[in-house]
Amino acid sequence: MDYVGHIIRPPSEAYSMIIQVTVGCSHNMCTFCGTYKGRKFYIKDLKQVKRDIDEASRYRFKRVFLTDGDVLILPTQTLLEIIAYIKSKNPHIERIGVYGNTKAILKKSLSELKELQSAGLGIVYQGIESGNETVLRKIRKGALPHKQLEAAQKIKQAGILLSQTVLLGIGGLELSIPHAIDTGKHLGAMSPDYASALTVMLLPNTPLYQDYVQGKFSLPDKFGLLRELKLIVENMDVTNTCYFTSNHASNYLPIKATLPQQKNDVIQLLDEIIQRQDESLLKPEFLRAL
Repeated sequence: MDYVGHIIRPPSEAYSMIIQVTVGCSHNMCTFCGTYKGRKFYIKDLKQVKRDIDEASRYRFKRVFLTDGDVLILPTQTLLEIIAYIKSKNPHIERIGVYGNTKAILKKSLSELKELQSAGLGIVYQGIESGNETVLRKIRKGALPHKQLEAAQKIKQAGILLSQTVLLGIGGLELSIPHAIDTGKHLGAMSPDYASALTVMLLPNTPLYQDYVQGKFSLPDKFGLLRELKLIVENMDVTNTCYFTSNHASNYLPIKATLPQQKNDVIQLLDEIIQRQDESLLKPEFLRAL
């Protein structure tokens, strides 16, 4: 397989066929993300992509995930060609997924997204990080809440499953509470099919880390991060069933819950752990990772 650089994928795609279609991220300006720093974004040669599909198709995968950071930036016809080739080699494939940033989603017309859905695109992973406008501006996310909402609605209207991620701690101590409350409300308004909370990790090759070193940014402590998680869930009034998790390796406490059905259970659990202040209930620092 012709993998270039670091290949990342959502935890739910752990057993998927991973095909690298682009290298890097078309935005690549987020202050917290070091994955693609120093790497120029480009679209891989279609012939190489097809060779990788040929190689991977020797194994019987049920799902496919196309990387890197923003595959939806590709022209729709190119994506359709890639999807068609995958399915011609793997007629048993159940779902194809991609990362999609807000700008790329909004560049696609609804008819284009519906065409991709009909072809086999089953899920789009949208990293929103926060629902607080000040936080999004500080981290240079490139999309404010109203645009994220517009993109989310477009994905759902196209009949594609929507999975969104948010970041605990990304507002720092200063904006911890408004970040958490606004993020919960934002997720509720968008009501994705899946939502995941990750915890920000301070990476040396990022502007956020430099702010931390210079004393301009401070993370909440472990229980402060759990308070954010609690506030997010408390304020997350979804209009459909949403599978919510915090089981990423970066988190101190793994949670899997169906909302709104298990909302009160999650809040009660978090309340108890926050009140006890018992670190033995949390993931040890050495086990945390991206």
